[in-house]
Amino acid sequence: MEENFRDSIGTITQEGKRNWIFPKKPSGRYYDYRKYVSYFLLIFLIAAPFVKINGHQFLLFNVLDRRFNIFGLPFWPQDFHLVVVSMIIGVIFIALFTVAYGRIFCGWMCPQTIFLEMVFRRIEYWIDGDRGAQMRLAKAPWTGKKLRKRLLKWFIFFVISFFIANIFLAYLIGSDQLLAYITDGPTAHMGTMIPLLIFTGVFYFIFAWFREQVCIIACPYGRLQGVLLDDKSIVVAYDHKRGEGENGRKKFRKNEDREVLGHGDCIDCLQCVNVCPTGIDIRNGTQLECVNCTACIDECDHIMESIDKPKGLIRYASEDEITNKNKFKFTARMKGYTAVLVVLIGVLVGMLFMRNEIEANVLRLPGQLYERKADNIISNVYTYKLVNKTTKDIENVSFKLMSHNGEIKMVSQDTFTVPAEELAEGTLFIEINASALNGDKDQLEIGVYSGEKLIETTVTQFLAPRSYN
Repeated sequence: MEENFRDSIGTITQEGKRNWIFPKKPSGRYYDYRKYVSYFLLIFLIAAPFVKINGHQFLLFNVLDRRFNIFGLPFWPQDFHLVVVSMIIGVIFIALFTVAYGRIFCGWMCPQTIFLEMVFRRIEYWIDGDRGAQMRLAKAPWTGKKLRKRLLKWFIFFVISFFIANIFLAYLIGSDQLLAYITDGPTAHMGTMIPLLIFTGVFYFIFAWFREQVCIIACPYGRLQGVLLDDKSIVVAYDHKRGEGENGRKKFRKNEDREVLGHGDCIDCLQCVNVCPTGIDIRNGTQLECVNCTACIDECDHIMESIDKPKGLIRYASEDEITNKNKFKFTARMKGYTAVLVVLIGVLVGMLFMRNEIEANVLRLPGQLYERKADNIISNVYTYKLVNKTTKDIENVSFKLMSHNGEIKMVSQDTFTVPAEELAEGTLFIEINASALNGDKDQLEIGVYSGEKLIETTVTQFLAPRSYN
């Protein structure tokens, strides 16, 4: 096994220049499975902003207006703790999968890999041809044929990048808003069109030029492998015991008894290298650049079939299985990750069930003290904010003191309506007889009612003169 591969990455030449990767078009059972998964995820990604449940966009991340929909459920900034818990669950879920199954997320579910391998590279194969044709075209002079192919490919790449940018915009501002912008025309919304073109340029740069370097250089997940993986993790692995034999790999010769000569099953055809989208040699072992795309598995299986050797020279396996023939086991570390994941999911589910449909905040008006009134009455002024998280108007809303004998006086009407998915705010006074107070800072409990139904409770402080302690 060579060790000099550790000195540099596959996308950089010895002179420090970009080494353009021309991967061979993959084929095989794993590639077919990846296509099914990728097409499903692509359809989901494109359709999610346009699917609505009870009038809510299925997925919406409107940061500017602070409105979020997750699986059709509306979330507000007040629910941000739920988003944090969800993100922690996602990180642990990915970590657990990495510990158990290596970088499988990168090869099968990452949007970068799916778009690059299943969209842009397939277009490239259609226009430029397979690996050999692409390499010849890259070295060829700029003839009319090459120019036509390049312009066609670049134009299609730009159109797809623009389409992707619009899909992501639908997640940010909402699909209805996006369709309205499209109907109005780009000149009517230049403040949105310019950022859209910038993101189009970013996507075009990533998929037309930067490509696999996103996984190798920019993405931090590959570097986490060194921390998360161990010799019991299932990864795309080369069986060096079988492949090398006693005397190493050797080119194939017909009617040659390789076992007698002490050579392994690897015939050094380099097809696993040629098909790799990041340009590595999987026979050197697990590497940062490997995204577990399984292209080398399919290609090696084709070669093994052609020389009447068993498949699986490159396969999903752990280093412990290859070296010691030990089957996969659920290790203590995996059990620990799983336990934490289950607990967090339980916490999230509980928080979702306990999530109130209306969020109430009653706060003293900043800079205002109490006011003395006749008949020993102390008055404080407050602002209130009510967030309606439901899809229906909440009507006939009023406030009542629950902890003290007193009176709540609204500045405007005594009752009001909180519109669906909207915020209602205003000002109110709370008046309490001094004899009912326990000190200069009493904590009040206030009930929020819709008609006669209690829908929420909140607490606030009430200031009074010290002489009334």
